[in-house]
Amino acid sequence: MIKAITGTKDILPNDINNWRRLENLIESRMKLYNYREIRTPVFEETSLFSRGIGETTDIVSKEMYTFTDRSGTSITLKPEMTASVVRAYLEHNLGKQYNFLKMYYISPMFRQERPQAGRLRQFHQFGAEAIGSNDPALDAEMIELSYSVLVNFGLKNLEIKINSLGTPESREIYKNELRSYLKSKFSDLSDDSKKRFNSNILRIFDSKDETDQIIMNQAPKILSYLDGQDLSHFEEVKKYLNLIGLNFSVDEKLVRGLDYYTNTTFEIISPKIGSQSALCGGGRYNLLIEQLGGKPTPATGFAAGMERILLACQNENCMDSSGQKIDVYIVRIDQDKESEVFKLASQLRNNGITTEHDYLSRSVKAQMREANRLNSNFVIMVGGNEFKHGNVVVKNMEDGTQVETKFSDINEIKRKLSK
Repeated sequence: MIKAITGTKDILPNDINNWRRLENLIESRMKLYNYREIRTPVFEETSLFSRGIGETTDIVSKEMYTFTDRSGTSITLKPEMTASVVRAYLEHNLGKQYNFLKMYYISPMFRQERPQAGRLRQFHQFGAEAIGSNDPALDAEMIELSYSVLVNFGLKNLEIKINSLGTPESREIYKNELRSYLKSKFSDLSDDSKKRFNSNILRIFDSKDETDQIIMNQAPKILSYLDGQDLSHFEEVKKYLNLIGLNFSVDEKLVRGLDYYTNTTFEIISPKIGSQSALCGGGRYNLLIEQLGGKPTPATGFAAGMERILLACQNENCMDSSGQKIDVYIVRIDQDKESEVFKLASQLRNNGITTEHDYLSRSVKAQMREANRLNSNFVIMVGGNEFKHGNVVVKNMEDGTQVETKFSDINEIKRKLSK
């Protein structure tokens, strides 16, 4: 038997209800904050991600699905969305059309990671990008927006962590201090952290190695090396979060894994999904648009993992287990009434009524069981003595009441179904 590729997962009909619930919530929250949807291709030129995300990041160096197409172009299945959104922003001159633009997305992503709970090789993210403003209030809005989706989906005990990475200039000063601190401890670092020492030293903060964590807990902290403007921006972000009563903690080890971040970074953590505890992360990326060929333009955004959110919700028992409901199930009393049932089903569907009927020539009893399994609000019974007089029986499955109505009068049937 052919099975799904390792690290991918089928979303089955029984799972769709919660996916739809999450998607609908995302769309409604984005509308409240005036974000407009954008959709980009599943694959892009590889150079977009190597330039935008950074050659030394784990995503680019280890995790991307990259191949050469027939024209000889290096193509990559998108591992994240921000670079794709910025590419579309530049390609279509959206900056000339809008001084300030808010966009959101819901999309599959691809990374060749080691599969585990909450982490797949094809996964789904939703997120938002706001391009054109350096206002600290916008950073706070991003945090509030992402948090509001999570809490409105039923998640509790969430923790917001924030930090600032400052500008590249102040960050470079900090990196030099960090290297000086780690030189005497280099031999004690894990192999991965030793590789990161020269290529991407801030990522050592992300190490799960216990010895690395002990060493990094005593390391210099980045906020001590930010300039006055960076610190002022960070204080404003905190002010706005306090203004709306959003609890947060400052985590100076929060560096995020992508090269394009500047100033504010944040994550929202859930205690309900094990080691992969971050449901959402983001921050400001004021240099990315210029790096990809545009003029200097400030921007901020976030991305959230949908599989992780659903896993956390499952572990918190806030999943919707009610299943899909239908309006009507048509039960065929007499086996020779296939045509009448088929016609009635078509009429009801064309009038916006979710309708199902039997395709397996089952008994009346079995058809009623199927109506219950499908959570049908009503059953229409076609056949028997009632049908000899041109009538069908409409049964309310909640209270068990039954009424007769004319088979030929679809408007009258609709009225019975609305009661």
